Amino acid sequence: MRLQDLMKRSVETITPGESADVASERMRQRRIHHLVVLDGRRVAGVVSQRDIATKAARAGRTVEDVMSSPAVTAEPQMTVRHAANLLRGRTLGCLPVLERDKLVGIVTITDLLELIGRGAERPAPRPGRRILERRGPRRERLRD
Repeated sequence: MRLQDLMKRSVETITPGESADVASERMRQRRIHHLVVLDGRRVAGVVSQRDIATKAARAGRTVEDVMSSPAVTAEPQMTVRHAANLLRGRTLGCLPVLERDKLVGIVTITDLLELIGRGAERPAPRPGRRILERRGPRRERLRD
């Protein structure tokens, strides 16, 4: 499965000059945990709920001060397994998906967990009695 099959195409963005309080409020209102930071059309970084969790962390600061930069990105053709390993290996919560340097989507850990929960990656094997499959006719027991 590829990221293009899993990614969310509506991505919430913010500019580096916005205040961290605005970013926090936008995440709260939209019930999301990540905002992609765009400087013009270029992805400059990602700001997460963890980056601005406390009031002290965002007091008088801009998004540029608290964002994770440079952003680790992915392409739509990347496999889900590769993306999961990238997220796990770098302890990330999301991957902005870029196609020809244009933001086209986002994949989060929640998206991957939903995929696993649905069982879409590897369907569960069907239970069955494989030992008795294609077994020939039974012999009659001889009685003494």
